[in-house]
Amino acid sequence: MERNGLSISGGGWEVGVRDRSAVHPGRTCSLEATCDTPSTVHAAWEMSMVDSVRVGIEALEARVQGILEICGVAPMPAGAVARVIVAGERDGCASHGLHRLEQCLQVLKAGQVEPEAEPRLAAGEGPILRVDAGGGFAPAAWELARPALIARTRELGLAALAITDCLHFAALWPEVEDLARAGLASISMCPSYATVAPFGGTEPLLGTNPFAFGWPRPDADPYVFDFATSVAARGEVELHRKAGTELPEGWAVDRAGAPTRDPQAALDGALLTFGAHKGTAISAMIELLAGAMLGDRMSVEARDFAGGAALPPRHGALILAFDPGTFAAGSGRDPGQEGERLIEALGGQTGRLPSQRRYAARTISKADGIGLSADQMATLDRLSEGGLDAVRAPG
Repeated sequence: MERNGLSISGGGWEVGVRDRSAVHPGRTCSLEATCDTPSTVHAAWEMSMVDSVRVGIEALEARVQGILEICGVAPMPAGAVARVIVAGERDGCASHGLHRLEQCLQVLKAGQVEPEAEPRLAAGEGPILRVDAGGGFAPAAWELARPALIARTRELGLAALAITDCLHFAALWPEVEDLARAGLASISMCPSYATVAPFGGTEPLLGTNPFAFGWPRPDADPYVFDFATSVAARGEVELHRKAGTELPEGWAVDRAGAPTRDPQAALDGALLTFGAHKGTAISAMIELLAGAMLGDRMSVEARDFAGGAALPPRHGALILAFDPGTFAAGSGRDPGQEGERLIEALGGQTGRLPSQRRYAARTISKADGIGLSADQMATLDRLSEGGLDAVRAPG
């Protein structure tokens, strides 16, 4: 079958050339953002994708799940982790795609995640649902709790999900997008490990502390944003380091507290919050709500538990869900229509909306498969053949 000048072969795999100009014209994907952040990493990433193997979404999910199971992860969490990793790759978010697979395995090899842990849901009867991840992977906890959270929110108008003791490595947009597609608005947040200095400081105290929001739309993809409260997410700094490119000004300081554009110096030093004191305040709020309030680790504790910031952190997460119809009941106004007026006006003035590039990339991936570079294919082969013994050290 011929699509976009590519010959589609059977079995979910093919070799070809991927034209991404319609999806990412001159821009690349930010870690906890909308895949729209301008970056010099983009050029290096585009070069690596010129000669690519194209993989069907389900085929790639099966391969990633198989690698996780070879390494000792139980089928339920392995499937959940595979789906969220492939979703990042599918949507053109390189920093949350296959880039994360070996990181998960590094944590497993270090003994800092429970590979066979199955989350336990305590639904209760009120608006608060709790999931104990048991030291396992966060996506498994989310997949278990999602139906109960949706049902409880529709019943009560609002509900909260507290996930505790989870290995968190993924973006937050899959959660809020799931809820938006179920007709619910939502907010998701979590701490990280302490790699960010507060405004006016130089020592890491806060995490990158992502914050995501989703709003349902009647006849369009949900309005979704997901961003780190640091100027840039740590994963984007890691991509700059791998690409050998400098950071933009104002992203980070080195160990001595001096501004730096060197990615390794930034990783050894501290990132900065966005919006100066405002970003610091929002980041601190996330530490309090998704750390202290849940009785789980905040970012300094998560860093100390992991022995540094080389591996994904283990902490908690908080998801708040709202039924717009319940809140608007009796007002005579339709929250969906009211929301559409604002969203359409935003798009009219700015020319695009958050997550539009992700959705466009997803459309291409569904039609033509996901383009993987030779390096990515080599990593999959290495992990498939060698299991945990083939996992490289962080860095």
